[in-house]
Amino acid sequence: MKTPLLQVRNLKKEFPIKGGLFGRTVQTVKAVNHISFTLHKGETLGLVGESGCGKSTTGKLLLRLIEPTDGEVLFENENIFTFSKEKMRKARRDMQMVFQDPFASLNPRHSVEKILEEPLIVHGLYSKSERKKKVHEILEIVGLRKEHAKRYPHQFSGGQRQRIGIARALMTNPKLIIADEPVSALDVSIQSQVLNLLKDLQEQFQLTYIFISHDLGVVRHISDRVGVMYLGHLVELSDSETLYDNPLHPYTKGLISAVPIADPTYKRETITIKGDIPSPSNPPSGCVFHTRCHACMEICKKQKPELKELDQGHYVACHLY
Repeated sequence: MKTPLLQVRNLKKEFPIKGGLFGRTVQTVKAVNHISFTLHKGETLGLVGESGCGKSTTGKLLLRLIEPTDGEVLFENENIFTFSKEKMRKARRDMQMVFQDPFASLNPRHSVEKILEEPLIVHGLYSKSERKKKVHEILEIVGLRKEHAKRYPHQFSGGQRQRIGIARALMTNPKLIIADEPVSALDVSIQSQVLNLLKDLQEQFQLTYIFISHDLGVVRHISDRVGVMYLGHLVELSDSETLYDNPLHPYTKGLISAVPIADPTYKRETITIKGDIPSPSNPPSGCVFHTRCHACMEICKKQKPELKELDQGHYVACHLY
């Protein structure tokens, strides 16, 4: 068995809510609550769930853009939370992120050439002429032209800006890319182009992806395995085909039944998830989903279910099983 590229163990993140005259902590937001999973080289893991379920916070924790409350993230068998600032800076060559809003993540004052050169300058890679050559090569790889290097972010469409964001992530030849809702702000036709580009790049550069999205149709297209998150918890984890054909957790069933199907004659069971997602600063006792679950039992209100493996590689946290 190969050693995973990434191992996440009991990862937890709480944000304090300050209040009162002396700014004391009055509550904590439990954004990510003891999640664990592994990721192998060349694999794509999709993370899905409603807004506010902790997907993006998880992505930032995996790159140590924010510090955890507890837990470990092992990248190539080393816990990144024990790294010094200098070692972490070097490690970031192998771990890059593609952000949701390319317009917000690209500096409007810098040309594309300067934006793409910056990671190489930070890490002390290549000479000036080699950096320019690398910029032109990467632009052509992501479907842009080398003449675009002299332009500024506002001179591009949304899809082109996201290609620039992907190009920037590729500049240091990373092993892992975390894509946080990379196509949610794009038109449907452009979404498919960017998804196909990501798949082609994965094959070309042997990349490993964590793909964060609320769109289950998009995640199905690109992911090998899918993890479903709810209120900071990982409630189901399985390979993509099994999850969509045989979802087990009531929350997963509800999400999948909400995905539109192109065939109007196809009939399927509709499961409606009622109510709003509870506040992460005051989550329900027991199973965090029990307040919205159509299959809620008495045990669900009192006891938190553990994430258990039912079939090979299919994990679920639910008292029904």
